[in-house]
Amino acid sequence: MIKRHCFALDLKPDAELIAEYEKYHTEVWPEVLENLSAAGIEQLEIYRVENRLFMIMEVNDSFSFDKKKKLDDNNDKVQQWETLMWTYQQALPSALPGQKWVPMGKIFQY
Repeated sequence: MIKRHCFALDLKPDAELIAEYEKYHTEVWPEVLENLSAAGIEQLEIYRVENRLFMIMEVNDSFSFDKKKKLDDNNDKVQQWETLMWTYQQALPSALPGQKWVPMGKIFQY
């Protein structure tokens, strides 16, 4: 059974940095993509309006946030990717210290 998670995050409000961030996401490192699959992520999409990002993540039954964190923590290339992405990203005001993507709550479905 596929389950969907949605998250928000901001980019630094700088057009040049935003363009660089988008370019990286046209050429995501293979190790990062492999890690997503290994975690049980079936599909992942990121949308942007101005400097706000919205991520939709569809996961299978093998996915857990703990499993994803362990895989991320033990993958040097993923750690390098995440460090690089912080160059462009900034936490939402409501984010916990060190938190990137903030889970969004569903308020409507049709």
